[in-house]
Amino acid sequence: MTMAMDCVITLAAPGPLDPFRVAAVTEAVGGTFVERLSDTAQDIYAAGDPRALRDAALTVLADDPVDVIAQPVASRAKKLLISDMDSTLIQQECIDELGAMVGKKAEIAAITERAMAGELDFAEALRARVALLQGVPTSAVADLLADVIVDTPGAREVIAACRAAGIRTVLVSGGFTAFAEPIRQRLGMDAAYSNILLTDGDVFSGAVADPILGADAKRVRMNAECSALNITASEVVAVGDGANDIPMIEGAGLGVGYRAKPKLAAAADAVLRHTDFSTVGYAMGLLRP
Repeated sequence: MTMAMDCVITLAAPGPLDPFRVAAVTEAVGGTFVERLSDTAQDIYAAGDPRALRDAALTVLADDPVDVIAQPVASRAKKLLISDMDSTLIQQECIDELGAMVGKKAEIAAITERAMAGELDFAEALRARVALLQGVPTSAVADLLADVIVDTPGAREVIAACRAAGIRTVLVSGGFTAFAEPIRQRLGMDAAYSNILLTDGDVFSGAVADPILGADAKRVRMNAECSALNITASEVVAVGDGANDIPMIEGAGLGVGYRAKPKLAAAADAVLRHTDFSTVGYAMGLLRP
């Protein structure tokens, strides 16, 4: 008799998974097979709708610090990983850190928070924040990259696994090329797309080049990557944290919210609230014993 296992549910925790909780989830989703990926991650195979299975697992887990990603087995293998940068591949918001150089971090961060929550038009919010950067030395970027900007745990590991598997990796950010390109190189990604901060000599002018790369442009870039690779959106995993990532997240075969703001969390197929970027690798089937 063939086992029903058209979906795979990946459970991941910041520490060892409790086998009793895994068993409870397996029973709740009607799991037919369980595969251990590591001490902190396991796959459960079951039949059903991915979102319904995800919600059933989360109900059983309640307040346990366990993240859940459910997806069809048939489309688990991906050809493209596309990800936001700020607060996703890295732990900071670069524009906020630039603002700190002129004592305006709190003011800029407040606008950033509202923009990422979807309360403000992204392009208008970006221009308002960039205006506050007028006079910041361009040399501040190198200082921040060296001393402040930190990769998200697990990001390098997942990108390296993608590279080994021949999966294209693309950084697409509403932030700035001055940061995105060095971070692309640091992480070993294939390409980066972002906005350009304009300069006046050796300081930033307080303006950003048009057209601004915002929410719609992120999805357009994802679609262009699919066309270039001759793949469908079902073969894409997209990761982001803010409202400007929603079109990209909704358009991808697997859309993952990393520490996602509420609007993005509602749109995403999965939300990583407890674990790091390595969970994306487990969900892609790349990180195994």
